[in-house]
Amino acid sequence: MEVFGYRKLIAYQKGKEVVKRTYQLLKKFPSEERYAMCDQLRRASVSITSNIAEGVNRYSVKDKSHFIEMAFGSLMEVSSQFEIAEELGYITVEDRMSMDELIREEARLLSGLQNSYKPSTDN
Repeated sequence: MEVFGYRKLIAYQKGKEVVKRTYQLLKKFPSEERYAMCDQLRRASVSITSNIAEGVNRYSVKDKSHFIEMAFGSLMEVSSQFEIAEELGYITVEDRMSMDELIREEARLLSGLQNSYKPSTDN
């Protein structure tokens, strides 16, 4: 088993882009959000890549699938919070739309990864 095989996955690499972009956007938030929404966004974004890494190294398909679902849930959490951040004026519409595009790409990749764990019906 390749221990660091998850690093080769495009879903993991794109997830890292979500994390890095999140950290960049958090610099725009007001200081009073440092321990509230900022912390939650940091945790949720990092959870995406953490769950991918943990999931792909699980042995059972059920476990693999569960962790990819968790990564997807964290991705949706990030999406929701950036929508709220835009409405509160912490980020611009353009910032949110750019993040939405990155989130759409990651969602598509996670869906593909999830589908790769389903048994083939071609037999």
